Amino acid sequence: MNKILLYKDKPVFGLDIGFSSLKVMQIERAGKKRVVSGYGVANFDPSAVVDGVIMDPEVLAKAAHELFNKNLVGDITTRRVALAIPAARTFNRTVQLPKMGSKQLDEAVRIEAEQYIPLALDSLYLDYEIIRQTSEELELLVVATPRAVVDSYITLTRLIGLEVAAIETTIGSGSRLFVQAEDSSVPTVLIDFGSVSSDISIYDQTLVVTGTVPGGGDSFSSLIADSLMVTKQEAQVIKTKYGLGVSKKQKEISEGLSPLLEQHIKEIRRMIRYYEERSDTNRKIGQVVTMGGGANMPGLSEHLTNQLRLPVRMCSPWQKLNFGGLQPPNSIERSMYITVAGLSLVEPGEIFA
Repeated sequence: MNKILLYKDKPVFGLDIGFSSLKVMQIERAGKKRVVSGYGVANFDPSAVVDGVIMDPEVLAKAAHELFNKNLVGDITTRRVALAIPAARTFNRTVQLPKMGSKQLDEAVRIEAEQYIPLALDSLYLDYEIIRQTSEELELLVVATPRAVVDSYITLTRLIGLEVAAIETTIGSGSRLFVQAEDSSVPTVLIDFGSVSSDISIYDQTLVVTGTVPGGGDSFSSLIADSLMVTKQEAQVIKTKYGLGVSKKQKEISEGLSPLLEQHIKEIRRMIRYYEERSDTNRKIGQVVTMGGGANMPGLSEHLTNQLRLPVRMCSPWQKLNFGGLQPPNSIERSMYITVAGLSLVEPGEIFA
C-alpha cells in the first residue's frame, strides 16, 4: 500500500509541444502554495511536425536536450511527464445517453462517436468523461485523437528518456489553470490563442464544448506585415508593442486583422448560442478569458469586449504561483506558459482516477 501511494505521489512536470517550440514547467506543492521549481523553452524547425504528427522526432529530441541543458531556469527533478495534444488535432463532443453499466456505456460511446468522427475508430484513441448526470441520463464529454499523433508523442518521450503519466488536450490544461487562478463560478468562454490556430471552449464547472478556428499569434503578425508592408520581424514588434491599441497605424492594423478576428467572434457567438440554448439551468455566459501566446496583443481584450458585449480579460494565474528564487518569465512571455503550467498541476488522483 505505501509503495503504491509513494508512486502516485511522484512529481510530474508538464511538456507542451507547440507549433515550433517546446515548453516545460514543474510546479511543486508546499502546503497551499504552488512553487515553480523549473521552466524553459526551446525552438525547433516546425517542418518536423506535420498535421500534429511528429515526423522527425530527432529534431525535437535535439531541441529538448538543448532546453534541459542550456535553456532551463531552475530544475526539473522528475522524469514523469504530462503531455498536451493540440485541441485542433482532437475531436470533442458532448453527448447525452441514458444511464447504463460501464461496459454498455463504452459501446454506446463508440456508436455515438462513429456518427460524428470522419475517421475509422480503429485509427483513434477514444476517451470520455461524465460531466453531468441525473437519475436517468448521463452527459459526457467525448474526446478522440488520431493514434498517429499520440504514438509520435510517445516515441519522442522514449527517445529522451521520459515516462508519460498523462496526456490531455491543450484547452484541458488551460482550463485547469483557469480554475485554480481565476473566478470560475460563472459560465466562461475560454480562448487559447496558439501560433496558427485558436481553441475556444465553454467552461461551466467542467469543459462543456470545445472547438478550433484557424489563426493565432503568428497569423496576427503575418496580417500586420501585409497591411503595413513590413517584414514579419517588424510586424512581430509592432504587434507586441501596439497591437490593436492606439498608434499611428491603428486603423490599418485593425482593418488588416478584422477578417480573422471576425471569424473568431463568429465562432464564439455560435458556441455561446449552442451552450445557452441547450442549458437546462438558464445559466448565461458571464465572461471571456483569453490565454496563450497570442492573447497578449495590446487592445485585443478591449476589441473582443466591444464586439461580444461581455467582459474579456487575460488569464492571469501568476499571482497564485510562486517562482521562489527563480527569475520569472517576462510579461510578454508569461502567456505562452499557460498550457504547460496547467499540465504541471495535474494531481495524482487525476492520473489514477
